[in-house]
Amino acid sequence: MIEDIQAAIPLGFLLSFMIGPVFFVLLETSATKGFRAGVSLDIGVIFADLVFLLIAYFSSYQLLENLSNQPGLFVFGGMILLVYGIVLFVKKPKKKTHLQATKGNYLGLFVKGFLLNFINIGVLAFWLGLIIVVGPSLDNSPDRMIVFFGTVLLVYFGTDLLKILLAKQLKRYLTQERIVLIKKGLGIVLVICGIVLIVKGFIPKDKFDIQDEIEKIEKL
Repeated sequence: MIEDIQAAIPLGFLLSFMIGPVFFVLLETSATKGFRAGVSLDIGVIFADLVFLLIAYFSSYQLLENLSNQPGLFVFGGMILLVYGIVLFVKKPKKKTHLQATKGNYLGLFVKGFLLNFINIGVLAFWLGLIIVVGPSLDNSPDRMIVFFGTVLLVYFGTDLLKILLAKQLKRYLTQERIVLIKKGLGIVLVICGIVLIVKGFIPKDKFDIQDEIEKIEKL
């Protein structure tokens, strides 16, 4: 249980810095409309992630059940992360998305945050790939999945709260060049993860096991 929480914390932190329209809208709303407005928007975003996460889990349930007998299915999850990473790396930056927020209209901000995230089908693809990748390491246990992804979302939300508090300062330092570098860095990380999983899907477990390799590195 503790190990699952520790593994989820860095992932939640990383997800909070996935640069996209939601990222800029959150900073813009927080800087111009205040803390409560930013939190209202962010709760809507997190709720959309939760909905996508549930959809991804139930749609991949059969895959998770068969994954131990068909390790080649790792290729599927790896391909999703690989493609997502490549798109993130090569995609050209767009103009910032602006949201006209009315201070005090917190329900409206919640709905806008939800819709802003929900219309991005890439988010669903990302959660689907992540569940397929992480599921086997959690023994496909519903309880462990709840703990792991619950921690991811909590850390994600907690980091967003810090972003909301520091919105004005963050906006000042996020130049176009730095944004591009952050996106490319995240894209490279996802590409590497995708390639590792694809390799694991093609190579028999008795010849190559990621966990064994990690333990060997730790002993060095």
